Amino acid sequence: MSTDKFAVSRRELLQRASNGFGLVALQGLLANGAFGEPSPSGGTRPDAGGVAGPIVPHFAPRVKNVIFCFMSGGVSHVDTFDPKPRLKTDHGKPMPVPVKPTMFNANGNIMASPWEFAPRGESGMPISELFPQIARCADDLAVIRSMTSVGNEHAQANYFLHTGFSLAGHPSAGAWVSYGLGSENHNLPGYVVLASGGAPLGGINNFGNGYLPAVYQASLIDPTQKEPLANIVPREPAGRQRRRLAFVNSADRQRLALRGADDQLESAIRNYEIAYRMQTAVPDLVDLSGETQATQALYGLGSPVRETVEYGRQCLLARRLVERGVRFVELTCLPRPAELGQIGNPWDQHGGLKTGHSEMAQQVDQPIAGLITDLKQRGLWDETLIVWAGEFGRTPFAQGSDGRDHNPYGFSVWLAGGGVRGGTIYGATDDLGYHAVEQVATVYDLWATVLHLLGVDHERLTYRHGGRDFRLTDVHGTVIDEILV
Repeated sequence: MSTDKFAVSRRELLQRASNGFGLVALQGLLANGAFGEPSPSGGTRPDAGGVAGPIVPHFAPRVKNVIFCFMSGGVSHVDTFDPKPRLKTDHGKPMPVPVKPTMFNANGNIMASPWEFAPRGESGMPISELFPQIARCADDLAVIRSMTSVGNEHAQANYFLHTGFSLAGHPSAGAWVSYGLGSENHNLPGYVVLASGGAPLGGINNFGNGYLPAVYQASLIDPTQKEPLANIVPREPAGRQRRRLAFVNSADRQRLALRGADDQLESAIRNYEIAYRMQTAVPDLVDLSGETQATQALYGLGSPVRETVEYGRQCLLARRLVERGVRFVELTCLPRPAELGQIGNPWDQHGGLKTGHSEMAQQVDQPIAGLITDLKQRGLWDETLIVWAGEFGRTPFAQGSDGRDHNPYGFSVWLAGGGVRGGTIYGATDDLGYHAVEQVATVYDLWATVLHLLGVDHERLTYRHGGRDFRLTDVHGTVIDEILV
């Protein structure tokens, strides 16, 4: 008996069985999704639904891949990359300028930094003693001291940093990059989040695809788990699984032939296919037994501090991912030892700033410096971009006696790698480190610059949704040419 003769799609099966109630339920679920259509201005998608390659950048790219070191919780810029001598001079005095509402409004007086700054590298870039290892890479960094955000609350600011919008439901930067450029590896997705630290406030929507086809959402890999990616270990013999997937694929293809292009169905087909291939690719990726002891030590995998080891593992896996052609990799900070099991905003010190920031710096300092060194050693530096950023900075005045509240009005982020002018400082905050006052930058400018280095015009990378062409930079954004070579 021919199976082709009696083949039905999953949708038809739902329609015929149980008086069609299955199809009614499916339609209700699909109605909650975001259906978009490609924008004619996009320019990077050669196919109807934006789900197939090869994909051609708008212009010659400077880099192929991005590693996003997200410092969840909000790093204090005045204690790391933006020294303010006035804080020491006026320590304990009231703020001489109006103070805007803060998260908790328990605002105290000016608080000096507990750490000393010193000029680093040939550029003389000031970096605090919090980051002794990253400080050795000062001449590789382009520090933007005038970054601003629209959000003063973690989830809102996290969404804004990741998606360009302060509400959930929009694609993350990684999803946009994957949509615009795809992946160079047939067996791995274009966007991977190394999720040892869990999701920041706002949850996995920070890593979502929004209204882009689902194939562009992040794949979350947690190397601390026995199964680093959910269901990556096959539950049935390979031959049986392959036959089942072939049947599903055949049914889907028949439906496409009958109804024509369907973004959501095409995306589902690709998700099935790449999930199958990842069953082999992911275990090989997370197996570090082939890495030398010297390489593992470079990333801090021999550290007595568990958090340093696990963040170092993420950094090493990030190198292995970009080496394999994954376009966008995001790293997550682990909770501090005293906060195990709490929601992921470990840089958020409303009290105990010195202890909290010291522990977090110890977690990420050696691994990130090791990543920079390793990328150079392996010839990957010129084709990789590292982005280091939190969702906002912290106030120059105290919260309580020894903490700092959120400050979205002026803070520091940095870029390093291909196409970046190392040893550069862009913009400035006022002499208290409260507000950006020179070359004020926005999250839109940051992502416009990242896309530019990837060979993508941020104004042309769009997706039609709800009758409007959306983009990562909304209707804003200017490339920061001053930090580029």
